[in-house]
Amino acid sequence: MLSKNTVCIWYEREALEAARFYARTFPGSEVGEVMYAPGDYPAGKAGDILTVSFTVLGIPCMGLNGGPGVPQTEAFSFHVSTEDQEETDRLWDAIVGNGGREIECSWCADKWGVRWQIAPRVLTQTLLGADRAAAKRVFEAMLQMKKIDVAAIEAARSG
Repeated sequence: MLSKNTVCIWYEREALEAARFYARTFPGSEVGEVMYAPGDYPAGKAGDILTVSFTVLGIPCMGLNGGPGVPQTEAFSFHVSTEDQEETDRLWDAIVGNGGREIECSWCADKWGVRWQIAPRVLTQTLLGADRAAAKRVFEAMLQMKKIDVAAIEAARSG
């Protein structure tokens, strides 16, 4: 699973748990190789899981069990485009229901602090579309939401 470019996500000690959760939750995701530390290191001992290779929706990632020195922030996130309310609900509810938390405007964070934007395509397409009045209405509707309500977004788009 080695890739020329891989997203590295820092975890305190839960990289394998996170990778397994992502593989269960997101299509096109899987857990790959687990590397055990060949010697002691600042955040652990020889034999501890050091890194885990995994993919999230086809994106190659590496989870690093690096200890508590680098907390997750919104500076890194996954943007996931969903097709409908059912998919939006399933992914959002999986993240939030597994110890995560809701944020606003289609954002949530998993229990490890990794940020996810679960955004239905109708939201993104309208915001990027040529109809700027519809984009403004949809934007204002989105600002009132945490998890996106597709029906409310479609109503705002229609005017």
